[in-house]
Amino acid sequence: MASTNSGNKGSRFPLLAFLLICLLAPLLFFFFFSRGLHNAPDQDVMSTVPSKQALDVIVSSTDDLGPLSLENFKKNNLLPSWRITGLKTSNATYEVRNLDETFIFAKPTNNTWCTGKTRGEGRQIFRLYHIILDNMLILYFNILSHSTFFIGVVGLDQWTLSPVHLSRRHLIEKRKEKRAAELVKLEDEVIVKLEDSAIERSKTVDSAVLGKYNMWRKENDNENADSTIRLIRDQIVMARVYLSLAKMKNKLDLYQELQNRIGESQHDLGEATADADLPKSAHEKIKAMGQVLSKAKDQLYDCKLVTGKLRAMLQTADEQVRGLKKQSTFLSQLAAKTIPDGIHCLSMRLTIDYYLLSPEKRKFPKSENLENPNLYHYALFSDNVLAASVVVNSAIMNAKDPSKHVFHLVTDKLNFGAMNMWFLLNPPGKATIHVENVDEFKWLNSSYCPVLRQLESATMKEYYFKAGHPTSGGSSNLKYRNPKYLSMLNHLRFYLPQVYPKLDKILFLDDDIIVQKDLTGLWAVNLHGKVNGAVETCGESFHRFDKYLNFSNPHIAKNFDPNACGWAYGMNMFDLKEWKKKDITGIYHKWQNMNEDRVLWKLGTLPPGLMTFYGLTHPLNKSWHVLGLGYNPSVDKSEIDNAAVIHYNGNMKPWLEIAMTKYRSYWTKYVKYDHPYLRNCKLTE
Repeated sequence: MASTNSGNKGSRFPLLAFLLICLLAPLLFFFFFSRGLHNAPDQDVMSTVPSKQALDVIVSSTDDLGPLSLENFKKNNLLPSWRITGLKTSNATYEVRNLDETFIFAKPTNNTWCTGKTRGEGRQIFRLYHIILDNMLILYFNILSHSTFFIGVVGLDQWTLSPVHLSRRHLIEKRKEKRAAELVKLEDEVIVKLEDSAIERSKTVDSAVLGKYNMWRKENDNENADSTIRLIRDQIVMARVYLSLAKMKNKLDLYQELQNRIGESQHDLGEATADADLPKSAHEKIKAMGQVLSKAKDQLYDCKLVTGKLRAMLQTADEQVRGLKKQSTFLSQLAAKTIPDGIHCLSMRLTIDYYLLSPEKRKFPKSENLENPNLYHYALFSDNVLAASVVVNSAIMNAKDPSKHVFHLVTDKLNFGAMNMWFLLNPPGKATIHVENVDEFKWLNSSYCPVLRQLESATMKEYYFKAGHPTSGGSSNLKYRNPKYLSMLNHLRFYLPQVYPKLDKILFLDDDIIVQKDLTGLWAVNLHGKVNGAVETCGESFHRFDKYLNFSNPHIAKNFDPNACGWAYGMNMFDLKEWKKKDITGIYHKWQNMNEDRVLWKLGTLPPGLMTFYGLTHPLNKSWHVLGLGYNPSVDKSEIDNAAVIHYNGNMKPWLEIAMTKYRSYWTKYVKYDHPYLRNCKLTE
């Protein structure tokens, strides 16, 4: 018995000692482990992290070429609480986690740290050990979780998460994901509102303007790709931001320094369009500006203030662009209405010389061809001598057999002598030409023509000529006050059978077109009983009927489809026999009478043309007629080269200074710039 008791006593002491060691070992381990981490100098940990700053375009080198971008900022700039240390030891890798994240040490997966001599004692000790260790770990990490940062140990294969802790971690991650999703959704809603607001604002500006601008496009059409120029511009933008903040915070010295640097940068930038245009001192100025901006960033940077200032600058720039866009529209409309001095000079000189001719010399040959229905007849109504000459010249030069082509020109009283004199001096080869005066059409009077009657009304005169009229302002209204809408030359296209009663078909041409191919194939096109053969223009939504007609009016709504495809005036094949059968002129008169108060459409000839020929237009192949050279800078060159007729519709006519240079050569090659009259009037390429 004695031996048994002594043996039991001897076995209990090592067991208690072993239990004490097992309890103290984790405490000592975590004490020194946590002490070592918490006593580590901050600068040692943080020195391993590259410092990311917002809007890091503030540099003194030319390597940063990218534009300011909120997306770039989000991707490349972390919040201060998300610094990854990358601290490594031979046993494990430690991460500094965000203070909102909870990561708990897990208990060992095996029981090799403490075991008993017997299976029963081992189980009791192991169970007791787990209870004590769990409580110690929970207490320890609850304390750490309330500090600014806490450490999670990863990379130890012998450590795993307990089910309780794993469940807790999943709950925390779900809450974080839900919160992140809410923030993303909120940000998306804000962006959508901003985009919708910008789109609504853009609708208030007339789209027929020079150039294009879109605040949502990453870069403008003509933005310079030279890196140094872009860097200087970026620096100037940021300098203006800090200039405002310096004034706000009464940093007068810094304010003055920023102001001086902005002036220097703007002086070096000047009107440079390429890096090669910059002065040699530009790089030194860039470095100096970078140093000032770095100092300003250290003293003044505040995320909310900088963001607010940039947003205010963006809104101000947007308002300025809108104002300039409206001004550009106004000036382009004004320029489109003017007649260049050279063309006016040409008309006056030709008129004088025409009336000096004897009556016998004022007649054109081949007058017998004017009513021959077997020939190819063209109708051209214009008061621009130079433009009309280009149309006729281009058509004849590209005709296979000019002798079968007959040109019927109609102009006004003022330009009648000039038009005759030009073609008497420059006969169209074997082709036939005839010029008429619209004022001599006695049947075209206010009792017959609704447009003439309306133009004589007091309300129409007030609309056109009273500057103080409440509707007289705005670039969109100015568009419809173009003098061409007052001229019957513009409305004569609705009276073709009356002007040419002996003809069966006639090809109508505007004076702002160029003929590049033989057009005789148009007379062979089967119109399938339709009156008008024209190229449709409904590739985009703004060329459909609802763009031109007032569908809030019941007369329009019940008679026309708002999505019906529009078509182009400028090159139209008219079947005059079908015209007479369907009384097209009568249909035009009906709608024109209903629009006396301009409630169905605004002024112009395309809207009533769409209504008059509704359901009576046969679509021609688009290669016959390519439009947009007077307003669209992105017409495909291959389409232009393959087109039979190209049309400078829009404000930028080829004879005006505002013409687009890239398209002007198609027109100028048909102008006789060596002609004495053109040289005397200083008309040059």
